[in-house]
Formats: sequence, C-alpha cells, structure tokens
Amino acid sequence: MHAVFTLTIYTLIEILPILKGKTMKLEKMKPSKFTKPEKSWMLYDVANSAFVLVMVTTIMPIFFKDIASAGVDNAISTANWGFANSTASLILALLAPVLGTFADMQGYKKKFFSFFFFTGLIFTLLLTFISEGDWMWCIVLFVIARVGWSGANLFYDAFLVDVAEHKRMDRVSTFGYGWGYIGSVIPFIIVMALIFLGREPGQDNIPELHAKIGFVVVAVWWMLFTLPMLKNVTQHYYVEKEIDPVKAGFRRLLKTFREIRQYKQAFLFLLAYFFYIDGVSTIISMATAYGRDVGLGVTMLILAILMIQVIAFPFALLFGMLAERFSTKVMLYAGISVYTLITFIAFLLPVMPTQSMKVITFWVLAFLVATSQGGIQALSRSYFGKLIPREKSSEFFGFYNVFGKFAAIMGPALMGLIGALTGHSRWGILSIVVLFIIGGILLASVKPAEEAIVEA
Repeated sequence: MHAVFTLTIYTLIEILPILKGKTMKLEKMKPSKFTKPEKSWMLYDVANSAFVLVMVTTIMPIFFKDIASAGVDNAISTANWGFANSTASLILALLAPVLGTFADMQGYKKKFFSFFFFTGLIFTLLLTFISEGDWMWCIVLFVIARVGWSGANLFYDAFLVDVAEHKRMDRVSTFGYGWGYIGSVIPFIIVMALIFLGREPGQDNIPELHAKIGFVVVAVWWMLFTLPMLKNVTQHYYVEKEIDPVKAGFRRLLKTFREIRQYKQAFLFLLAYFFYIDGVSTIISMATAYGRDVGLGVTMLILAILMIQVIAFPFALLFGMLAERFSTKVMLYAGISVYTLITFIAFLLPVMPTQSMKVITFWVLAFLVATSQGGIQALSRSYFGKLIPREKSSEFFGFYNVFGKFAAIMGPALMGLIGALTGHSRWGILSIVVLFIIGGILLASVKPAEEAIVEA
C-alpha cells in the first residue's frame, strides 16, 4: 500500500496545480483536422498492427509448433520459438542507434523505412512456402520478417517529428495507436474465419493451407495501408549528407554519447520509460499465462485479448485529448496509476473465493488494461518526440527502441524469480509494482516537454 500511496502523491503533485489553474488554463478542446501527412502516418499503425496479433501473438506460434515443428518435442519447439523472438528483438536493439544515426541524413529516413518495410513484407510472404517439419527455415524467415517489421516501426516513430508540430504530437500519436488496434482486429477476424471454415468437424487444429492464406492476408493488409505513408510522408528535419556517410554516422553517434548532458531530459525520460514500460510489457506478455495459472479457459483468454483491442481504440484517443487539457505528463501518471491498480487486483485474483468471482475480476482487469495500454504507449512516444532534436529523430528513436526492447527482459524475469522463490505467481505479479513506482519517481525529475530545452 505504501507503493500506491507514493505513486498517488506524485500524480497529485502533477495534477493539483493544473486543477487550480496555476500552470495552464482549462480550455475547451477544439476539434482539429488532420493533415494528409498526419493521416498517412497514422494509417501505418493500422497497416503494421496485424503483424503483431497474427504473426507474433496467435496464428504463427501455433503454425510453428503444429506444422513447422511437426515431430519435434514440445519443450524443444517452444524453446525454439522463444529463441526466434529473442533473436529478432536483440538484432534490432543492437542495430537501432546506429541505423538511426545514418537515417537522419538528408533523404535517408524514407529509404531506411522502405527497406525494412519491404523486407518484412517479402519474408512474411515467404513463410507461405514452409512445409511440415521445416522448423529451421521457418525460424530464419520469421526472424528476418520480424526484424523488418521492427525496423520499419523505428523509422515510422521517428517520422512523427516530420508530420506533426509539438502541440499536435500527442493527438497524432494516440490516434495512430487507437486506429492501430482496430487495424489489428479486422484482419485477425478474417484470418480466424478462414481457419474455422477450413476445419473438419470436431478438429481443433489450424489447417496448413488456411494458415498460409492468413499470412497473405496480413501482407496484403500491411501493404495496402502503407501506401499513403510511402506517398505522402517526407523527411523535413535532417543533418546534411557527408562524403563518407558510414564514418560520419558513427562519429555523430559517439558525439551524442559524449554530449549526453546536453540531452539530459531526453535520457532521464528514457530511464523512467525503461522501468514503467517494462511493467506494462510484462503485464501484456504474461497475462495469458497468469490467466491459465488461475484456471481460466483458452477461449475466454482469446476473447479477452479481442476485447482489449476493441476497447483500447476509443481510450487511446481519449488519452490524447485529455493530454491536450491536462498535459502529457499528467496522463502518463494516470496510465502508470491504472497499471499499479491492475497489479494489485491481479495479486488478489487467485484468492477469490469462487471461480465466478475470478472470471468477473479477470474481465475487470482486461477492461482496465484496455483503458490505458494504448494511451501510455502513444503518449510516451509523443513525449519523447518533444524532448529530442528533430534533425536527430531517427538516432534518438533508436535509443528509444533499445530501451523498450531491453525493458521487456527485466519484468518477466523478476516475475518468474519471485514466483519461483515464493511458490506462487501472484507474488511474482505483485513484484511488478516496483517497476511502476521507480518509473513514476524518475518521471517526476523530467521537465515538462514544453520547458525542456533541446539543443541540436
């Protein structure tokens, strides 16, 4: 309870002056039309979200285990899938700052984005050639496809500073996340319909042909909604090209490290982000396993995931609008507070006296996750975008990507360790609250984006 009290104090410190009118006036929010580049940028969130839900979270893992790994021991195939995902994340995490540094040069950002996008798209389609037992080739193709997807996202995030002014970043970012949730649900429903229609009566598997058609659906959806981004979004902020771009890129990267004090606010925010987004990522990635631990059915868990995707849409937009009224930092605290509450309710879930109470509580948890999941991620992206020099956006979003990727390691490890030591996963989930508390305290030391002075 002390942790909740501490976080509440920090939230009130941010909110009370605003409510008293000392730092800003509460003005009625005026609707504003999005420009063509802003709309085109937001549509890429619609484009790429299907990859996560189909290729990372649901269909592809089952295809890998049941078809590509046919004849392989279950424990080995699960380990191989974990290795594939970890490898993809590690590759991009190590390359991100370097790639970002090169992409900041005049005319390079779109080229880097296009390269990774088309790489991800092509290798997603190549997965349709995988046959039963081809688990090694499946891993290779999937890792490259996921690196392509992640790399394109890095440069997509960096384009935020090119399409939106500071005061519009929150709304543009949250609308992108919001529409992205819908963008993942529609192709997912199409793919699931294909799979269920392709099953023989009484079967509980994924037909190989229909799963592959699902991969094509993802690729077509991804391509279709990326076209506006390729056509209408351009790089406006950059550093001048040099004769030797590789040498110049490494030189600028080293210069950034040497002059890190000059970008103190950005790196302070990254440190806060590392902790609180680790908590968010842990809850997202471990929720299904935790639900199984307390006896919840697979169908219910899948339905909960779909519900989160749908409800997260309007709440992501709401976070963006409220950020215009109460400030981005206040809404980040609101998201952290909701996730802290989620952690405490999840801790109590296993000791609910009846299964029906557990089910009701789980749906409450799913709803709370949906209210803040998109908002906290979208506003983190836009808040960081306001703190960095625009002409170095790719380089700095490379660091942002690194912190986000490595943040996904600590939380699950902490939850697993505490759960193993105590003998119950409920104590593991409770330990995650520490990440939110540390992240909230560190966030308090970051100046509001409007006050932070960034020198290029």
